[in-house]
Amino acid sequence: MTSPEHPTHEPEHFADVVAGLPSLEGRTVAVTGSTSGTGAVFASTAASLGARVVLLNRPSPRATASAAALEAAGAHVVPIACDLQRFESVRLAAADVAEAAPDGIDVLCNNAGVMGLADVATPDGCDVQMQTNHLSHFLLTSLLWPLLAAASEARGEARVVNHSSGARRGAPLRAAYLEPRGGNLGGDGFPGFGKWRRYQQSKLANLLFTYALSDRMPEADRLRGMKSVCAHPGPTDSGLQAKTAGAGGTRLLDRAILRRTLRVAHSVEDGTMGILCASFEPDVDDGQFYGPAGRGEPGPAVLLPPERDPAAERLLWDVSERTTGVTDFFGADSAV
Repeated sequence: MTSPEHPTHEPEHFADVVAGLPSLEGRTVAVTGSTSGTGAVFASTAASLGARVVLLNRPSPRATASAAALEAAGAHVVPIACDLQRFESVRLAAADVAEAAPDGIDVLCNNAGVMGLADVATPDGCDVQMQTNHLSHFLLTSLLWPLLAAASEARGEARVVNHSSGARRGAPLRAAYLEPRGGNLGGDGFPGFGKWRRYQQSKLANLLFTYALSDRMPEADRLRGMKSVCAHPGPTDSGLQAKTAGAGGTRLLDRAILRRTLRVAHSVEDGTMGILCASFEPDVDDGQFYGPAGRGEPGPAVLLPPERDPAAERLLWDVSERTTGVTDFFGADSAV
């Protein structure tokens, strides 16, 4: 049943965007978090355009079922276990991707995310939201860089696409959220701002990583067509809200945030337009940012102005390297 607070969200722009995307025959696309939400729409759309899709998900019955459903629909998919809350799982997944895609990865879409979770540590000691949303994607991108380079060498282009959020706006980046201090960051008492501040920091990290990666990319990779791009979905009925509520998002503040998002949200299909445009539209440039314009309103994905902060980008890169153990982002730490 629908209501003014929980309307039905039907796609408005999605079909037109997909109709304008090129064939992906002969391309391999990797995406994290494809069991539901924007990741599921992204994976099925990439497959419908002819891509071979590598599905990077934490092992679960839902991951198995979603891969099976895509295969039943005729998609060429390669499911690979990847738990973003464990750095060792990310390293093992990268090795599996290298074996499964020796001809390279044309697009790595760092889509997976969690939202509004309590102050708990991962097995690596990091905040669960920051490790899932940013740190493990930082590590995964480093490990898969040679596969991206191989694809750009062979086919003239490869892209890393990060998925930020309107929640990126807020406090400046702080190193503490990137360090292994999970469970000690606080703020979960009344009124409960802490979980949302940690989410905001992780989504800001996604955008800062895009710019930092662009600036640090080896010139040889840039010349062969490597690109670092970002998108945000706008307010989207993606299923994250239900997961937040299921994880204990029952405070008045939590309910208010989730209710407001769902009241103005667009469909999950329309929320996927940003990463689809960033990943597959022709003539996308390195360092660009796509998503609905405005502050928290739904709408079509458009090219947005840069949101640069060089000092925060340096901080993000340096602390992320230390926390993940990456010592040579573009070389020696790679999976191949």
